[in-house]
Amino acid sequence: MKRGIRALSCALAGAMLLGLGAVPAAGEEPAAETSATAEQQSAALPVEVKAKSAILMDLNTGKILMAQNEHEKMAPASVTKIMTLLLIAEAIDAGEIARTDVVTASTEASQKGGSQIWLKEGEQMTVDELLRATAIASANDASTALAEHLCGSEQAFVDQMNKRAGELGMADTHFENCTGLDDTAVDHVTSAYDIAVMSRELMLHHSWIQEYTTVWMDSLREGGTQLVNTNKLVRFYSGATGLKTGTTAKAGSCLSATATRENTSLVAVVMGCATSNDRFEGAKAMLNWGFSNYELFTPEIDLTQIAPVNVVSGVEETILPSVSAVEPILIPKGAQAKIVQKIELAVDVEAPVEAGQVLGEVRLELDGEVVGTYSLIAPQAVKEMDFWSAIKKFFQSMAR
Repeated sequence: MKRGIRALSCALAGAMLLGLGAVPAAGEEPAAETSATAEQQSAALPVEVKAKSAILMDLNTGKILMAQNEHEKMAPASVTKIMTLLLIAEAIDAGEIARTDVVTASTEASQKGGSQIWLKEGEQMTVDELLRATAIASANDASTALAEHLCGSEQAFVDQMNKRAGELGMADTHFENCTGLDDTAVDHVTSAYDIAVMSRELMLHHSWIQEYTTVWMDSLREGGTQLVNTNKLVRFYSGATGLKTGTTAKAGSCLSATATRENTSLVAVVMGCATSNDRFEGAKAMLNWGFSNYELFTPEIDLTQIAPVNVVSGVEETILPSVSAVEPILIPKGAQAKIVQKIELAVDVEAPVEAGQVLGEVRLELDGEVVGTYSLIAPQAVKEMDFWSAIKKFFQSMAR
């Protein structure tokens, strides 16, 4: 996934949006009874997942390993904050804000309900402290303070959330606030697939966020405010790297869980679970299955199969293509020996040839499925032959 540095265009707005609910150290709002029972599970899922929608995705490649109703639009509760964290992380990496910045809590931020650190109007905290409160304790007041610090108002920040969602291809998503509270929200929705997409973007390109998302317990105000991670997998699941829980009466219990074992990183998303235990058990089941059945593999390309390409009207008669960067691929465990390499290459190419010009591709197939594609490129430029180059080449040939 390609990411460019963006300059956030933040227009000041005075409207206040509602945030996501939970309680300070005890967790989030209790979920109402949902109809996410075993009967609703897709027969296609290889493990038991008691959720209305679910998806397991490889973080490195974006490959979907299993899915159930992954594009169904649903309320995400505090899982919304993944996009909040993504925009803040991008702004930090772009140099627009710094973790050492001091933020002054507004009236709006101090009045957020649900899970919070009880910010008082005028109270000051650093971006680092507010990130800890948001990522660990799912604090709505901290999330709002971060949004206002970056864009001047929550509404302006939400506009950027929706803009970024569009850039990432999150077609199932529309945000109305930066926190996820949905008691008065009309159309605050996303899908398991879109959550996996934004989770992948955050973890791939801003891995330092794990300094926050992997913390089980922390404190603010010199120990006066305790932070306990709402994602218990951080403590109890080997390799857990995050990411975010969400619970409201409308959304049920939701979770985006990320984990890495050896060189394989996965994200499991569940939405609309009837209980908190269902979401953790469902995510664990998907992650366990993924780690047991798949591995990340960096193939070695057989260069002996790559032939020179004729250059028509060039100062060089041929050019030998090179392989672009070989990215790892996700394959079933033990399937390395079954990978078949196929080459598609131009017979000739017209000069001039630019350095890096694509001349063909290497395709890796496993049981007839394409699992990896790599471009064959010109390693250097080849100029078109002009009159004097032709004369020079003629005399060189005569001297042989």
